[in-house]
Amino acid sequence: MELDRGHPAVSVRHGGSASGCCRRWNRDDWRTQRDTLPNDARKAHARALFAGLPRHYDRAGAALSFGQDPRWRAALVDAVRARPGERILDVATGTGMVAAALARRYGAEVVGLDQSPEMLAAAQARRSPGVTLVEGEAERLPFADGEFQHLTFTYLLRYVEDPAATLRELARVVAPGGRIASLEFGVPEREPWHALWRAYVAVGLPAAGRLISREWFDVGRFLSASIPDFYARHPLADLPAMWRAAGIEEVTVRRMSFGAGIVAWGTRARSSG
Repeated sequence: MELDRGHPAVSVRHGGSASGCCRRWNRDDWRTQRDTLPNDARKAHARALFAGLPRHYDRAGAALSFGQDPRWRAALVDAVRARPGERILDVATGTGMVAAALARRYGAEVVGLDQSPEMLAAAQARRSPGVTLVEGEAERLPFADGEFQHLTFTYLLRYVEDPAATLRELARVVAPGGRIASLEFGVPEREPWHALWRAYVAVGLPAAGRLISREWFDVGRFLSASIPDFYARHPLADLPAMWRAAGIEEVTVRRMSFGAGIVAWGTRARSSG
């Protein structure tokens, strides 16, 4: 596994015709652009929140979700349907669990991107064959249009200021006909699961997180507010329309674990118009 901070010499497309539309960026070019762009409070909070998590991330995530998080990630990987040798971009790769699973399952070339150096360090420690790691942001991907055959993202849209714009940026780097798939927390709708979920995320999740570390206690408190807040602003019923507006067709939304996990996938439109 290779850790590439800033993805040096990435080909970045700036619109227009195929000729003369690309230039080669080196590491310093990308860092200069990244550092001069506004960094909103939502993303700054996310960086701070996740900085102390990598040590226990995989096991804690499984334990705090009662073993459901690994099931959801497996369903995400199943939805991609890649072929050997194809290139897949895994955005918000974290500790690289999905990236490693994609490479292992499909024999694909996987690029895992995350904004957290601490998470990427944990992902690098996996030494997963077929996986390259890049430090970057989902809203400004350092890749050319259509550079990947498929793309996945995990627990991402709650942390960005404009989910619709971020989806458009994610779709931009996927070739027409490629699969785009995501995993996100959900809110169970039916009783008694809704009441049990509310009680757990409000009280049980922070309390259980405290048993692991102070950082996981903070995460528990954050999730108890951020998950319902996200769906108050972006109802799950509106998700397919948001994806279609970003140029993603044939959108499927799968509720798992009584609605506590949401796996969605679709196909990059073959024509923008």
